[in-house]
Amino acid sequence: MLLLKLIMLEWHSEKNREGDCMIKCIATDMDGTLLNSSQKISDENRDAILKAQSMGVEVVVATGRSYQEAILPIKEAGLNCPVIGVNGAEVRSVEGEILSVNTIENRQAEKAAAVLKENNVYFEVYTNKGTYTNDAEKSVSIIVDIIVSTNPDANYEKAIEAAKQRVENGMLERINDYGKLFADKEVKIYKFLAFSFDNDRLEAARTSLAKLDGIVTSSSGHENLEITSREAQKGIALEAFVNERGILLEETMAIGDNFNDVSMFKKAGHSVAMGNAPEMIKEQCDEVTATNEESGVAKAIMAVLK
Repeated sequence: MLLLKLIMLEWHSEKNREGDCMIKCIATDMDGTLLNSSQKISDENRDAILKAQSMGVEVVVATGRSYQEAILPIKEAGLNCPVIGVNGAEVRSVEGEILSVNTIENRQAEKAAAVLKENNVYFEVYTNKGTYTNDAEKSVSIIVDIIVSTNPDANYEKAIEAAKQRVENGMLERINDYGKLFADKEVKIYKFLAFSFDNDRLEAARTSLAKLDGIVTSSSGHENLEITSREAQKGIALEAFVNERGILLEETMAIGDNFNDVSMFKKAGHSVAMGNAPEMIKEQCDEVTATNEESGVAKAIMAVLK
């Protein structure tokens, strides 16, 4: 009887150790999450990431941005992180090497573009050759929407200036006809970022897009749609990322603030919503941290490191 009690005690102890799962990978969104309203990584966030990395924790940035747009604030903060970019359409190593891509088939891209045009919804096209617009003025509006949506207290004039810099810095290329991209076999279509102030048009487009095979829609702002391959989702990319490194999803924490982060929340063993996230997002997460203006990412990281 004593031996049986000892065996049972050891079994329960082992189960408790398994339940107390150490976080070995942290995936963080950028806009409205890792970045503040000035589009910067705070010192507190930077220091927390460096602390996690020094303890052997893998920290990966998972964003709707292209790699070229994502890497600038990362490098500016003095950080080195792999990047799940364009909502999972592209994954890059710390050195910037492309590890995987999940693209929209050109024929499906043509169909998606037709749906958006029919509903008079502006869109940009993210590709392996860069990001393209056929209307530079509307491209400013779409970035302002993302900045203001993810940072409710953001200064509107500063948001406009940040959006204009995106065009001036060469992050966006002008093109008259998107059809040239879809016809070019060297061009891989990663994502459409669509925008309209007319919610009825957006919803009509979303409904029609849902009927197309092989693509999914999400959003990162009040007035936008993000259209990618069904396989190009942050959660799917994160699962592949940790699997390749021998890390369990149960040992993974995801931090985000918007609907394009939901697939990560569903996959990760521990999900954290930002304090500035919509209530619908907070309800889907295990916990809520501080806002992006209050370095909520750092607080979430330090909590699990303890």
